[in-house]
Amino acid sequence: MTENETLVKAIIEAAQEKKGRNITHVDLSDIETAATQGFVLVNGNTPIQVNAIADSIRELVEKNIGVRPFNYDGYQNSQWIVIDYGSVFAHVFLPDFRERYNLEELWADAVITQVPDID
Repeated sequence: MTENETLVKAIIEAAQEKKGRNITHVDLSDIETAATQGFVLVNGNTPIQVNAIADSIRELVEKNIGVRPFNYDGYQNSQWIVIDYGSVFAHVFLPDFRERYNLEELWADAVITQVPDID
């Protein structure tokens, strides 16, 4: 497993820990113009859950694989929090914000993998 795959897996597991839903991995590694190698997109139902999912990602990724984000933003209103790991960005959204920005459609030429929800 590559470093990138390990990071994506850790982000997904951390999001699932806080009941993140509709998790999608957008693999941009074959797109020359992309600023990063991939996104992990996650839904939270409320601003409190969006915040909790983002905290879980930051804490568990560091604890489990020793990787800290370069930056993060969006905690002010917790409608859309982005966590920048350089090669991968984690995006945690309220559903209406995710629908509005529609990153999956914007990067439709990427390899998009839907992760089954854990109930």
